[in-house]
Amino acid sequence: MPNWKPAIKFLKKNGVGVIPTDTLYGLVASAKNPAAVERVYRLKGRSPGKPSIILINSLNDLRKFGIVPTKTDLELLAKLWPGPVSVKFPFPSTSTKSLSLTYLHCGTNTLAFRLPKPASLRSMLKKTGPLIAPSANRENQQPAATIAIARRYFGDKIDFYVAGKKLVGKPSTLVALQAGKIIVVRPGIAKLPMI
Repeated sequence: MPNWKPAIKFLKKNGVGVIPTDTLYGLVASAKNPAAVERVYRLKGRSPGKPSIILINSLNDLRKFGIVPTKTDLELLAKLWPGPVSVKFPFPSTSTKSLSLTYLHCGTNTLAFRLPKPASLRSMLKKTGPLIAPSANRENQQPAATIAIARRYFGDKIDFYVAGKKLVGKPSTLVALQAGKIIVVRPGIAKLPMI
């Protein structure tokens, strides 16, 4: 099991680092800190119009971002989470919450969240709060499969590294919930349940 202590320590101080997630290694920072989020984008060379997936500890975390799932949404989420599925939620562009979260949704007025399956990762998220977690690589390069590769990408420009097993494969499956149905936005590692 990964040693989460350095991650918790640095993330509480708005640091940036690399951790193993339930899919790939992620370059993580507090989703509630605009400066830390901007630092991740700068380190990755990520397009400023491309939102990052946010890892959460529980459904209650959605409310911190102004997302209130409907009863139907909750029934669908129970089939998808916890697991390697990221779910995209819209909110009206005129809402004050949307305006205050522009640094996260990058003008798209949508945010994608994932409730990961590993209990130890969820326990860490409970202590740090929600984290943005794009893959640990520079834009247009292969995601780091190991901490050694992540170190080659980022060196001492980030605050910490948490080692885990080798992670090679696909990113999370990205879906949207529309009219009681699960719509695949980006295929990924998860096989979706039959609805």
